[in-house]
Amino acid sequence: MTGSAGEPARHGGNLAQAAERLGCRPGQILDASASLVPFGPPLALRAALLAAPLRPYPDRDHTSLRRALARHHGLDPDQLLPGNGAAELFTWAARDAAAAGCSLLPAPGFADYQRALACWGGAWRDWSLPLQWPGPGPQPFPPGSGVTGQEGLGAGALWITNPHNPTGQLWSRASLEPLLERFELVICDEAFLSLVPGGEAQSLVPLVARHPNLVVIRSLTKLFAIAGLRLGYAVADPQRLARWAAWRDPWPVNSLAGAVGEIALGQGRWIRRVQAWVGSEGPWLSQRLAQLPGLVPLPSAANFLLVRGERDGQPWSLAPLRLALEQRHRILLRDCRSFKGLDASWLRIGLQDRRGNLRLLRALGQELG
Repeated sequence: MTGSAGEPARHGGNLAQAAERLGCRPGQILDASASLVPFGPPLALRAALLAAPLRPYPDRDHTSLRRALARHHGLDPDQLLPGNGAAELFTWAARDAAAAGCSLLPAPGFADYQRALACWGGAWRDWSLPLQWPGPGPQPFPPGSGVTGQEGLGAGALWITNPHNPTGQLWSRASLEPLLERFELVICDEAFLSLVPGGEAQSLVPLVARHPNLVVIRSLTKLFAIAGLRLGYAVADPQRLARWAAWRDPWPVNSLAGAVGEIALGQGRWIRRVQAWVGSEGPWLSQRLAQLPGLVPLPSAANFLLVRGERDGQPWSLAPLRLALEQRHRILLRDCRSFKGLDASWLRIGLQDRRGNLRLLRALGQELG
């Protein structure tokens, strides 16, 4: 998301900056540049915020929060470490990855992995994902990427996103597990997996106990619409997590985030509602986008769609369209140029509620008509 031809933003969702640029209030903007649940947070989480203790310091060991996460996953609390969003935990995972040697990073892929590795002078190289696939998955990994062949030689760490960002591809657990035998460290980012209908069946969390070289990092901000609280957690070998805890600041998770996290994963009704929304709204929006001239939405299991611009079988820049939606309709779409391997002919669109998606489709129809 950018408002000019300058450097593309590494993240969507910068509403304050966009509102200042457009001369409007943040609430007047439809933000499809960030992949967040468009309704919520749940009432129970709002109540937890009001009741959270603010005067004392947070518990440095996050005891209650870790116990709640452990109950949800059927793990020992020592296998879990809450963090200030997934981004903070990527930083500590990258320190271990840098020590393991060269990292393999998916391309296109989330740019924050490179940011985290650069903190420690870590080396990396890309492995290319195909930009064409038959359906949202789960599907075998990696389809033609070469990670299990020559491209994987000499690498100490492998970074995986499941479902993948920005493509939305969902990998099967059965095809990921053999990779744990090839690399000294495997970091699996499951930030969006809890939003995917049936996605938990593909999670690598159950494999952590048997594979001390595996780290799974998850986010609560997308599922519960609490990105402002910054809350995620890592699942890994207890010795690894104890080392991370010794490295970082004393209080990375504040009392508000901790109070919300303790009850969040107990909101089964909410989780089912979110997954039903993804399972219905994603295909609905994809079908309608495909009817617009020049837009080719790719199959996605996640709450976002990667869209290719194409005319007469050739790539077509979507930058003018993105800017027109922002400036004339106050709708933000994700500029994909920050994802290596993607250019101005690609956009990522975060799913909205039906009202928001209709607003988006009307604006696209006006600009493309």
